[in-house]
Amino acid sequence: MERLNRFIVHTVPWLTLGMVLVTFVIVILRYLFGRGWVWMQEIALYMHAFTFLLAASYTLSRDEHVRVDILYRPLDVRRKALVNLLGSALLLIPCCAVLFYQSLPFVADSWAVFEGSQDGGGLEAVYLLKTAIPLCFLLLFLQALAIIHRSAQTLRTQ
Repeated sequence: MERLNRFIVHTVPWLTLGMVLVTFVIVILRYLFGRGWVWMQEIALYMHAFTFLLAASYTLSRDEHVRVDILYRPLDVRRKALVNLLGSALLLIPCCAVLFYQSLPFVADSWAVFEGSQDGGGLEAVYLLKTAIPLCFLLLFLQALAIIHRSAQTLRTQ
């Protein structure tokens, strides 16, 4: 999982930079030249979606997700490990499994017709964008397994 996280942490910033540059070009073209293309706006939208969907598991691996720190922060290492283990096993894994499973028909239907944009002049790759949904939950599921493993090790050694 660490190798995958390293790939994500090296890829997502480029998506973010690309998103900023494409948005900058869109604004310049629209307000200085009165031009605009739907496909450019959709590229920025796709990069935005991929950034957040792919970075979710990395963010979780670094313990940067939002949580109720009032309760979690004062806990000792052993109790934090227990909270992480139980939260991952009882909440995150079932949630990821259900959302992954439920998203597969949605993605398969999109791939079956190579779904494209509803807007004229848009990208003909909506199926790729929808593929990021189950991928996000698969990555979160794998990260939850890594957290459970790390937490179990902490509980054994503490």
